[in-house]
Amino acid sequence: MTISNETETLKLQPNWRFVLSHPAHFLAFGFGSGLARKAPGTWGTVAAYPLFFVLHALGVQGLALAALCLPLFIAGIWICGYSGRALGVHDYGGIVWDEIVAMLLVLAFAPATPLAWLLAFVLFRFFDILKPWPIRWLDRHVGGGFGVMVDDLLAALFALAVQWGVWRLL
Repeated sequence: MTISNETETLKLQPNWRFVLSHPAHFLAFGFGSGLARKAPGTWGTVAAYPLFFVLHALGVQGLALAALCLPLFIAGIWICGYSGRALGVHDYGGIVWDEIVAMLLVLAFAPATPLAWLLAFVLFRFFDILKPWPIRWLDRHVGGGFGVMVDDLLAALFALAVQWGVWRLL
């Protein structure tokens, strides 16, 4: 099944009323960060940080945080699918739950320093925006909530590989 945003029609322009109308929309739009007019994916990635810092302070770090990303990913399939169907566009740019979960995964394996957290951000955004193969293929050919989530998961894995290499060399 080929997915193309050119064949999908936005049913409504999302706003705060839409985001607050259902918990799934609130999460899908990254607590409102996905409403940003410019670079909503970047703002959604930024929205992962407060959640990360709270979890980190509560001791949810490393493998525990990575393990938490699995149910967040699975929930994200439904969350993003629900909001996409409500909007009429399966991977609307303002749906950023996928960026939040993927960024949490990258941060799970970043050293606990501001420089490492910045590198994690830069690497994830680089791969999420560039979408090297097979990320771009997945983005274009896998639909629904799973399609929204899976390409960002793969971008996170690319970022993790580079992050591991950087910290290994240093």
